[in-house]
Amino acid sequence: MSRVDADFKERVYHLVEVIPYGRVMTYGQIAAICGAAWAAWEVGQLAHFGPEGLPWQRVVNKKGGLASGYTHGGREGQKVALKEENIEVSNDFTVDVDKLLWSPSQK
Repeated sequence: MSRVDADFKERVYHLVEVIPYGRVMTYGQIAAICGAAWAAWEVGQLAHFGPEGLPWQRVVNKKGGLASGYTHGGREGQKVALKEENIEVSNDFTVDVDKLLWSPSQK
């Protein structure tokens, strides 16, 4: 995580915190909005090791794939959390990112 600074981390945390119920963002999208388009992997690390209580289940890869490293049960745990938000998850652990993608400009 040394390639990103504390300000980047705080921007990521704030952005994840405001992803609306029933919507998703991608690692790369979050990285770009937070000022480091190259840092999708770092966003994934923050999702894995970052603060509890943020809606990390709403963060997926660019193809809508769920995270095998999701801290509450891997892909199956993320699937359960998303289904609780009425988000449909396919058998291959993906969501319809085109339909569900959210951007802060949509407020």
